[in-house]
Amino acid sequence: MLFNILRGMSGIEIIILFFARVFVVFCTLPVHEYAHAYAATKLGDQTAKLSGRLTLNPLAHLDIIGTLMILFVGFGYAKPVPVNPRNFKNPKAGMAITALAGPFANIVMAAIFILLNNILSLFGSNLFVDSFSVFFTYAAIINVGLAVFNLLPIPPLDGSRVLQLLVPDKYYFKFAQYERYIVLVVFGLIVFGILDKPLSFLQNALYSALNTLIGLPFKFI
Repeated sequence: MLFNILRGMSGIEIIILFFARVFVVFCTLPVHEYAHAYAATKLGDQTAKLSGRLTLNPLAHLDIIGTLMILFVGFGYAKPVPVNPRNFKNPKAGMAITALAGPFANIVMAAIFILLNNILSLFGSNLFVDSFSVFFTYAAIINVGLAVFNLLPIPPLDGSRVLQLLVPDKYYFKFAQYERYIVLVVFGLIVFGILDKPLSFLQNALYSALNTLIGLPFKFI
């Protein structure tokens, strides 16, 4: 997958892409995790807060393998935010809302980067503007990619918490028992490009929808 991304890109574009991913890891991924912790805290569970996860400090959230995946593959994850569903009034709904808060934060950040890119387009074209335009575009795409990836209905990703809301407990917990092996399989599928097409399709669809919606007012400027 990495070679497919780099193929056809100029040297400056590769450098900007890498810095965009570094920016996402240290500045926007913590927002994703903070959103989980914030949602859980607001719903009545203090576990994340007491564990030091209600923070924007990236060092509290980063997972080594997940971080490397973001830097070199474009999809990845952080350390799961600890949540005790028994502290929610409705445990299943509370877990689902807490899980969705992270991808939602990524979508909001992608929208912000797309908006900044549209504002930047009003200043014409030069090296400075074009470089930041590429940076904002990559940052938006990576955030959309993180949202899509984390919404996959497989443990320990956020989508699995939503799946728990829809599937009977006995089937979900049997599925979750194999979490460690599922993660390795998914990692392998991504590295070897097997998931490229479905993930790219979903990522492009979401990015195009955001880009069209946010860019619409700028067509009249």
